[in-house]
Amino acid sequence: MKFSKTDQQYLRIIDANINRAKEGLRVVEEVVRFILNDANLTRQLKKIRQSLSKMPADLQDVSAMLAARSVSGDVGANAPLQKRSDLMNIVRANLGRVEEALRVLEEFSSDGMGFQRQRYQVYSIEKGIVEKIKNLKI
Repeated sequence: MKFSKTDQQYLRIIDANINRAKEGLRVVEEVVRFILNDANLTRQLKKIRQSLSKMPADLQDVSAMLAARSVSGDVGANAPLQKRSDLMNIVRANLGRVEEALRVLEEFSSDGMGFQRQRYQVYSIEKGIVEKIKNLKI
């Protein structure tokens, strides 16, 4: 299926996945900053999160994305929040959310390579975070 960058469905997909990726990154960034106290990983996560606001040219119509946003019409908006049992589960769930959202953005943008690079960066960052959490004494 070919989407035009003005198609409402396309814009909703882009909007939802940018938001999903940024939200997941922010949760993990807070863990890395305040619990792991890792300035380097914090900086890396923040850079990726902020870069999502500087999207490729074919995705930059923010006002059109906001106009297409329909929380009340989103059949998945009322999914129950799953409670996480520990820090590792919080981090893994949110990194998974980020990786999946970046993959969707990769598929729906005309130049998905930037999103692919970000996704692989997140995979690498995840390994470091998971190791640090395993070594925590909490």
